[in-house]
Amino acid sequence: MTNEEIRAGVTGEEKMENIVYIGRKPTMNYVLAVVTQFNNGMREVTIKARGNSISRAVDVKEIVVNRFLPDLKERGIKTSSEELTNEDGTKSKVSAIQIVLAR
Repeated sequence: MTNEEIRAGVTGEEKMENIVYIGRKPTMNYVLAVVTQFNNGMREVTIKARGNSISRAVDVKEIVVNRFLPDLKERGIKTSSEELTNEDGTKSKVSAIQIVLAR
């Protein structure tokens, strides 16, 4: 999903992706998105976040696994850095995380 699709409000369900992008909304919104994807038959869901949203992504994973779907397994966690271009044209590196949950 591109940044333009995220800004336009295109959701993972509309693109039939099993990815939940974490942003600034309340944590429970993302928990609901992950649980809904599993309830709709997805075998694997990826949680992705960058920068300050990384801690919220970890919270989402913990809430989903500990409260709602304890049978899920953590398939992997990947950390990385992404280079973004700021509005003023300068480039900066931002940390990113990807958490994969599977049945």
